[in-house]
Amino acid sequence: MIFHLTMRLQNKVILVTGSATGIGKAIAKRCVAEGAKVVIHGLEADLAAEVVAEIGADKAVAHVEDLTSETCPATLVNLAVSTFGRLDAIVNNAAMVTASNIHTTDLAFFRKMLEVNTLAPFALIKAALPELRKVRGCVLNIGSVNAWSGEPNLMPYSVSKGALMTLTRNLGDTLMREDGVRVNQINPGWVLTENEAKRKREHGLKDDWYADLPKVYAPAGRILWPEEIAAAAVYWLADESGPISGQVMDLEQHPFIGRNPPKDSTTIP
Repeated sequence: MIFHLTMRLQNKVILVTGSATGIGKAIAKRCVAEGAKVVIHGLEADLAAEVVAEIGADKAVAHVEDLTSETCPATLVNLAVSTFGRLDAIVNNAAMVTASNIHTTDLAFFRKMLEVNTLAPFALIKAALPELRKVRGCVLNIGSVNAWSGEPNLMPYSVSKGALMTLTRNLGDTLMREDGVRVNQINPGWVLTENEAKRKREHGLKDDWYADLPKVYAPAGRILWPEEIAAAAVYWLADESGPISGQVMDLEQHPFIGRNPPKDSTTIP
């Protein structure tokens, strides 16, 4: 079987949550560049509208709603089908990223983190399954390298991404076997998104903090760009990934598990 390496998502309809900014926005734009039509989702109406305007109203439609709302998953699926006639893939990208450790985390906050980062993706997969089954579509979950253990001050976030990873492996087997629907996950490392830049500035770093990073954190001299994550996402959304399902791939510039940083490494706040 020969695949053409251009327009790899021709005529596909892809729903990307959290696509008004950051990695989700980059994925949505790359999907359109590869021939797809997209459903944009986010919490900021103005930002979602800007993405649709940038992509083109004939190739994108937006819905603004909290993903944990009971009505949101079905609304997003129905919007894709009513606008573009089908739904080929969903990208569970929307996530809550907030610093917290065992001492600063209460049960209400932990439940909220799991609700947004793990249960909402599950609810969307469940809502989308009847449409995905029709076309032997796929799911791509966007996790984090923190899923393996996580930074001390990202405890609830890391746990939520670890749970998402197990969900990916479980459904990757079950849904492929029963419905012909692939489920995979990519775990990005440190990515220069708008929100990450804002968080680091709030931690007291200068505006161009990412221009001079210790090699221990960024061997390449810089961190990842959203567009690089988007390029990797296309493979998992395209037919060229074949029947591969239930897989998790880390996207970082160094071995994340078992790595031994130099003792004189500088901590990034």
